[in-house]
Amino acid sequence: MGKDTFFCKNKTIRFRGHLLEFNQPLVMGILNITPDSFYDGGHYSSKTEMVEQVRKMISEGASIIDIGAVSTRPGSVPVSEEEEINRLKPVLNVLSKEFPETWFSIDTFRSAVAKMAVEEFGFYMINDISAGDLDRNMFDTVIGLNVPYVMMHMKGTPPDMQKQPVYENVTNEILSYFSPKVNYLRSKGCKDLIIDPGFGFGKKTEHNYKLLKELHSFYMLECPVLVGVSRKSMIYKLLGTNPDESLNGTQVVQVIAMLNGADILRVHDVKPVMEAIRIMTFYKNS
Repeated sequence: MGKDTFFCKNKTIRFRGHLLEFNQPLVMGILNITPDSFYDGGHYSSKTEMVEQVRKMISEGASIIDIGAVSTRPGSVPVSEEEEINRLKPVLNVLSKEFPETWFSIDTFRSAVAKMAVEEFGFYMINDISAGDLDRNMFDTVIGLNVPYVMMHMKGTPPDMQKQPVYENVTNEILSYFSPKVNYLRSKGCKDLIIDPGFGFGKKTEHNYKLLKELHSFYMLECPVLVGVSRKSMIYKLLGTNPDESLNGTQVVQVIAMLNGADILRVHDVKPVMEAIRIMTFYKNS
């Protein structure tokens, strides 16, 4: 792979009227307000704890904070739209007031939840694990809201996605999946599209590492690429550990992702990846 493919220098997204350039990878910090997420479920049970965690991630260098109220780990039990909204509203109310200048993203596959977060609380990015497949109104909502939209690939649904997923060529199949969606949304005026290959969502370990190796292939879609591998089973199962003991492995995989062209890293641990970005930026420019 050529030297110039290390960073995506020409990619940008708009945030609240500002043009955000990918001169180096950006960090998206994760705030799960679910009781059952695979790693940090139930860690932040009070508003005070959530505020402190957001403040910590911002101070450590996170550019975006991604908030979700529904666990999408393999085998997770679906939560109703009403329950998702009830979990989110008090938290979004507090965070939007406490951090009015912060770039927040809403992690949801439901158009009504996305619309609520953007219109009522000023959130400015939608992170959809289903790329519109789980809610037929999501694309129209994204078009109307005109905010950055992360489309992730998922084979199946969270309850069944890890039950023997099969691909002939995982990279080519995911590229073919995204291409018509990107073309359609662009034809409707959506410019700020971000692609997430969906590590761990309907993929076996070998699929995940093939995607990691061929991550640069997604540049043909002409969208920034988001990578979310933090503490996932593709790391800890390979190492024979668990999510709590997978930080070192996560760092290795995230460095590989950066070398192969990741523009945004979605992480639980902000400080370590910011240090890696600093070192790699110095290395690239030295």
